[in-house]
Amino acid sequence: MKRAIQDLIPGNHCYGCGPDNELGLQIKSYWDGNESRCDYTPRPEQCAGPTQFVYGGTIASLIDCHCVCTAIAHQYDKEGRAIGEGEAIWCVTGQLTVNYLAPTPIDRPVHLLATIAESSGRKTVLQCTVTSGDIVTAEGKVTAIRVPPSWRD
Repeated sequence: MKRAIQDLIPGNHCYGCGPDNELGLQIKSYWDGNESRCDYTPRPEQCAGPTQFVYGGTIASLIDCHCVCTAIAHQYDKEGRAIGEGEAIWCVTGQLTVNYLAPTPIDRPVHLLATIAESSGRKTVLQCTVTSGDIVTAEGKVTAIRVPPSWRD
């Protein structure tokens, strides 16, 4: 069985993607070549004003963390290493843009697909779609920047 990107990154306490943060979203992203997928089931407390829809900030967090983890996987891939192999690679969000296209129902899973749009040096630009059922409810663009290992100190 394929392991999630997040489960291969040691010491990840991020609210959105860190398996070491038991109160966080704990998303799971799966790398496949030039893209990654994530399925997430919203929790009732992640509602917007109308309780039947997901809060926009949660959607932004899902896009952000899914894309940054995809950028990390991509950086490992560029070096010919398996995710988590050798010295840790970390990326951070340089820019996040979200376009909300339709309300996202809270009572069903959402599906995220992130693709690498551009890659040069430390910078990876990703496009992401959020789908609920057959409807694309949000699109995002993330610029992820690779940071030195000392960033974690």
